[in-house]
Amino acid sequence: MTTELAPAPAPAPAPAARPRIFSGIQPSGIVHLGNDLGAIRNYVRLQYEYEAIYCIVDYHALTSSHDPELLRTRTREMAASLLALGLDPERCTLFVQSHRPEHTELAWLLCTVTPVSWLERTPTYKEKKQNQPDDINHGLLTYPVLQAADIVIYKASLVPVGKDQAAHLELSREIVRAFNSRYGETFPEPQAVFTEAPIVLGTDGVKKMSKSVGNTIDIFAEPDTIRKQVMSMVTDTKRILRTDPGRPEVCNVCQLHRSFGDDYETIWEGERTARTGCVDTKRLLADRIIEHYREPRERYAELMAQPELVDEILAAGAERLRPKAQATMAEVRERMGLR
Repeated sequence: MTTELAPAPAPAPAPAARPRIFSGIQPSGIVHLGNDLGAIRNYVRLQYEYEAIYCIVDYHALTSSHDPELLRTRTREMAASLLALGLDPERCTLFVQSHRPEHTELAWLLCTVTPVSWLERTPTYKEKKQNQPDDINHGLLTYPVLQAADIVIYKASLVPVGKDQAAHLELSREIVRAFNSRYGETFPEPQAVFTEAPIVLGTDGVKKMSKSVGNTIDIFAEPDTIRKQVMSMVTDTKRILRTDPGRPEVCNVCQLHRSFGDDYETIWEGERTARTGCVDTKRLLADRIIEHYREPRERYAELMAQPELVDEILAAGAERLRPKAQATMAEVRERMGLR
């Protein structure tokens, strides 16, 4: 009598690798409301969907900032801000650009396939020439090449951007095509992951929220400071009297309410019918911003009181990326004839 053995169960399929994304953020110090609504909320969400690599781009910052201590401080403040707002080192990789020097080596090599005319036509270069005419350094011109190197050194296939930034990513794609055409298929052409990141206007209601303009709402400031900033916001300039109906579609305060509750349409209707005034709407917005960022504000204070912890997280992120960066550079050097 023979006993037939049941066939061994088939091995479970290996989990599919998540697509890799890369995004860089300037070390501008403590974040403000525009930073969070315009980018960081998306960073937090995307870390659960992708293999996410986030870089604090201190090399890029050197094109317009030359104070070493300020740069060091702002880099740590940005890192603490990102962690406080929800970036999880167990779910994403957060590091500082200069901690992986392979970025600049690759940027130089990519420069050799990038026509100067491509760089001179970029809107960012033209804008910087106007904004800092006394400091038109070489880094301003080659900024997009380093940007391309940041992305492709990890062979990231996706880059989260707003639709208004698609042209910037296209230049990185052109550089990749130029390299691959000359030396063989090496890098994937990065594709855009379009995010619904709003352009957040500042307290002046006119310009994008920016520290350089001085129109920010500082989410990690003391509640009284936040309340003062919100109460200074420009609203509907055509609403003169409290009894005048408002236009929430053009009121910056009403627009920001969309990010802090599901009842914004009720708030808008109150403005349209003059049931509520601009002061009422601003007070409510200030209360909601203060409450929404209460825990992140406390977390930020804890992190800044432990700078060694922040530095350890950043160092661990850079070390985690070492094998990827070194493998890419070995391949690039071989293809380019560097031995």
